[in-house]
Amino acid sequence: MTSDTVPSATQHPQPRPASPRQLDWLRGEVAAWTREGLLAPGQAESLLGRYDASRRHSVGRLLLVLGAGFVGVGVIWLVAANLDQLGPLGRFLLVAAAWLGLLVGSEVLAARSAARTTASRVLVMSLRTLASVVLGAVVFQAAQSLQVPAWQPALLGWWALGALVQAYGVRSVGPLLVGLVTGLTWLLWVVVEDAPSGLGVVLALLAAATVAAGLSALHTRFATEFADAWREAGALLVLVGLFAAALPFVTADGFAWDRWLVGAVAAAVLTVGAGAAVARGRDRLEPLAALGLAAAALLLVAWDTGADVDVLTTGDWLHAVVSVAVYVVVAVAVAVLGTLRDSRTLTATATTALVVFVTFQSFAVFARIIEGAWLFVVLGLVFLGTGVLFDRTRRRLAAVIASSEDQS
Repeated sequence: MTSDTVPSATQHPQPRPASPRQLDWLRGEVAAWTREGLLAPGQAESLLGRYDASRRHSVGRLLLVLGAGFVGVGVIWLVAANLDQLGPLGRFLLVAAAWLGLLVGSEVLAARSAARTTASRVLVMSLRTLASVVLGAVVFQAAQSLQVPAWQPALLGWWALGALVQAYGVRSVGPLLVGLVTGLTWLLWVVVEDAPSGLGVVLALLAAATVAAGLSALHTRFATEFADAWREAGALLVLVGLFAAALPFVTADGFAWDRWLVGAVAAAVLTVGAGAAVARGRDRLEPLAALGLAAAALLLVAWDTGADVDVLTTGDWLHAVVSVAVYVVVAVAVAVLGTLRDSRTLTATATTALVVFVTFQSFAVFARIIEGAWLFVVLGLVFLGTGVLFDRTRRRLAAVIASSEDQS
């Protein structure tokens, strides 16, 4: 049943920006509703009038985020340059004041932006991200004032912890990303420093990926705005970890357990268990899948085909074929997950990772027996075949999963 009353122009709020893709979808839906009699023509026009096609905010967001990153790096650079005009205490007070000003200013702006338009949200997120970046300058300057060597992984750890505390305190994705990057860098640093080995690096990457997948599952129930960031970080780390595990020169030689690796593996097991227990439906399968992929990657590392890089043996061929097969399956799974989650980031990550991996494996294996232009012909054929299989498999799996969900 429809109403003939069309809201007056004075009742219309300010048009909200929407992407052309969103507007195309909305126009199709409104046209269908009008044909079915759910909307009168005047109401359809009124609904469409609430939105304005615009790309300005995507460009503005990019500029704001880039600006925040450049300013944060510049502040850290100034601290690293020692700012000879000021003493240690003066430098610390300067960067601490800048950090507090950004931290407080971003929250004041968030509180005062009652309308929370797209522009205001982007500006608040940029200021919060900048505050989390400048926090690194505070940490490094405090260490310098206390005469602590600057090249210590512990400083990155404190920076990551502070960024994560800020992210969860204000519920902002920007500081969360800063915390993820600095935290992963800290973990790899301490692992390489305490127990340098290829297996150690792979294990650290896969442990971090599993932790991210477990936290993503947890965030499907709590603080849901963080679920996508943790999921995308976990997928990226799984793909990077598998890539490293497939390298022929990455072996278990020199591997030794240390406290950080033990802690990372324990955290991975705990978060996977918690995520699988708390999440519902398909969400609980993601951390379990990450754990299974981590085990597969470790088996690839344990599969040592020999140290002679000049001689291509049957074992080398078999290792390369199995690695490519596993990687293609994982990349397709990530792409399907991106389709189901409506995440372009996951799909783009899977596609890029597959291209890079196939390129590397092609040059590592085929370049030893094929030279010149024929190498590129073979590589092109590999790309075409992989691309066709990748796309068809992704579409079929997505359709099967979607149909099974509809039936349930």
